[in-house]
Amino acid sequence: MPASDVFRVLADPTRRSLFERLAEEGELSVAALTRGAGVSQPAVSQHLAALRGAGLVAEQRAGRSTLYRVDPQGLRPLVDWLGHYAVFWRDRFDALEDLLKRMDP
Repeated sequence: MPASDVFRVLADPTRRSLFERLAEEGELSVAALTRGAGVSQPAVSQHLAALRGAGLVAEQRAGRSTLYRVDPQGLRPLVDWLGHYAVFWRDRFDALEDLLKRMDP
């Protein structure tokens, strides 16, 4: 999945909040996620479907309920994207450091 799709999915504040709760609290059911989410259970389910579609969360059946958890591999496109820019900025800061050293003998 391209990084742009992951950004798009996480751009929604409710969806991002659900993702952050799963990252902090671990496996949670839809009912647990709905409490304190400020949206209805069907809305939470729709947001979870989008997160699942982006590969950001995984689900596991547990009896009559389904538990959701963060899938760290779903963040791989973002890590790769940021890695590209880390090289860019490192090179720029190295050039700035060289320039400052030449300006101040």
